[in-house]
Amino acid sequence: MFNFLKNNKAGGGAILVFDIGGTKMRVAVSRDGKTFDEPKIVQTPKNFEEGMAAFRKLVNEAAGESALRVLCGGVPGVLNRDGATIFDLPNLPGWNGKPIKAELEKMFGVPVYLENDSVLVGLGEAVAGAGKGHNIVAYMTVSTGVGGARIVGGRIDEKVFGFEPGWQIINFADLAKNEDSGYLGRYVSGSAVQDRFGKHPAEIKEQSVLEELSSELAVGLHNAVLFWSPDIVVLGGSMITGVNPIPLDKVELKLRGLLTMFPEAPMIKKAVLGDFGGLYGSLELVRQRLGS
Repeated sequence: MFNFLKNNKAGGGAILVFDIGGTKMRVAVSRDGKTFDEPKIVQTPKNFEEGMAAFRKLVNEAAGESALRVLCGGVPGVLNRDGATIFDLPNLPGWNGKPIKAELEKMFGVPVYLENDSVLVGLGEAVAGAGKGHNIVAYMTVSTGVGGARIVGGRIDEKVFGFEPGWQIINFADLAKNEDSGYLGRYVSGSAVQDRFGKHPAEIKEQSVLEELSSELAVGLHNAVLFWSPDIVVLGGSMITGVNPIPLDKVELKLRGLLTMFPEAPMIKKAVLGDFGGLYGSLELVRQRLGS
């Protein structure tokens, strides 16, 4: 077992960055505060206690004998005001209301910084990916669920609880019929698409379906652009970058047709950091928190 506390008081030690998603958890070690080693990846257990055990094992494998200075990473769902507990995890209900920050700090004996996973991917894309060089970046991930964030000047915008663009209402008629419907994520997320069309999103090739998804996503982006007024919109997630994705050109065309309140629409780009956007974002957040 490696020594988590060694060199911590002196500010030495490595940085552990992580991304706990609804499907997979990823961890990596940064020894210079600028780059990170090859990430370690496993499936995310549905049970919280099993998840913590799997996370500890993954950190053990990633860090080896290296002392750790701090942990920073993303978790799915909404964090409470002090960023210590996560709520509203439809894909990981066993993690709801669990004191994840306290558990990790007790487990490793070092400070832990938590943020929503999609927010950290957005930060990563803003500073090191498709949004690099732009002041106001709107990021949206369309994957198992739908999330996102507003990044301003390379920093996560101020908020109380978080950003949840996937929970914006785009169909009031559906919501009136069913309180579990009407939200953007209920139409374009990977889990929603599988429920709606009866097959995995990667298997959907019908142009009529892709047109429908493009229109629905464009409505959500229209609202996000009106609220966030960004220079650029970066889209990521398996429904955008995976097999048989929602076609970005059609989304952009439909968005431009909807967006009549502004003189021009922001550019739209596909995310470029792949599965590790959250790790890049975590490393940037640590840099900002530590003032390095």
